[in-house]
Amino acid sequence: MRAAATVPAASRGYDGGKKVPGRKRHIATDTLGLLLAVAVTVTAANIGDRDAAAGLPMRLRRLHRDIPLVWADGGYTGSLVGWCRDKLALTLEIVKRTDDMAGFVVLPRRWVAERTFAWLINSRRLARDYETLPATSEPMIRWSMVTRMSRRLGRPRSAGRY
Repeated sequence: MRAAATVPAASRGYDGGKKVPGRKRHIATDTLGLLLAVAVTVTAANIGDRDAAAGLPMRLRRLHRDIPLVWADGGYTGSLVGWCRDKLALTLEIVKRTDDMAGFVVLPRRWVAERTFAWLINSRRLARDYETLPATSEPMIRWSMVTRMSRRLGRPRSAGRY
C-alpha cells in the first residue's frame, strides 16, 4: 500500500517486486472474503512476507481454532509452512504461479484475499496509508470491514433469493 507523505520513513520501505514504496498489510479471510484476522503490525514494504506475517497464523489459530487449512500467497513459502504445521497444527498450503503462466492469471483461492483488499481500498481512509503509527492501521481495516458487512446485512433481499 502506498504511504502518504506524513508516514515516517522508518516505517516505510520499498517493495522491489511490485515497485511500490510504502507498507504491507497482512490479512486472513474466509472463503467469502470476510476478515478473520489482521496482522498485529503493518510492516514496511521492504520486509519479506514470511518475516512480516509470522504473527498472523498465531493470531488466526488463537481466534479460530476450528480452521485446519489456510491458503497463502507464494511469498509465504519456506520455514513458515513447517512452523505452522509443527507449532500450530495448521496446514499452510501455498498457491503458486507456474512458470508457464504469462501476464495476469487468476489463481484459485488467491483472488479471495485480493478482492478483500479491493474492498478495503474503497474506504477513503485505506486508499493510501495515512496512519503515522502502523498500529492504527489495524483498527481502520477492522472498521472498514465492519462497515462493509453491516451494509451487506442491511441490504434488502431480492424476491428471488432466499
